[in-house]
Amino acid sequence: MTTHFITAEIDLNAVTTDLSAAVEAELQQRGEPLRWAITAVDDGRQTAQVEAVVTQGQP
Repeated sequence: MTTHFITAEIDLNAVTTDLSAAVEAELQQRGEPLRWAITAVDDGRQTAQVEAVVTQGQP
């Protein structure tokens, strides 16, 4: 199992339900999220930057 620090961008206009669920779904594509935080929001582009630590591989 390896851990990775990643950043992701969430389109806030595309979020139709809970923001937390949208972030979790995006991070699941890259591994199993251990923790994450929204670190910036761009009001003009309507995006949120997320920094996360995820694990990949078998334990």
